[in-house]
Amino acid sequence: MAIVVNLDVELARRKMTVTELAEAVGITVANISVLKNGRAKAIRFSTLEAICRVLECQPGDILEYVPDEEGQGGDRP
Repeated sequence: MAIVVNLDVELARRKMTVTELAEAVGITVANISVLKNGRAKAIRFSTLEAICRVLECQPGDILEYVPDEEGQGGDRP
């Protein structure tokens, strides 16, 4: 997958812990950790909106598209 999650960068900028973010957003620490570590397969827009509201950032500050290296992964030839 070529989507990189930069949640740790935004947390560091605001000197906020995963626990503080989870409480402010209203989801579990485990779910924030899954997202932060890039293991999430999806994110609800409502969750993304809440994270952006709390961190005072844009979705593009958290999610970044990085193309796979040619011949690596994906289903294109």
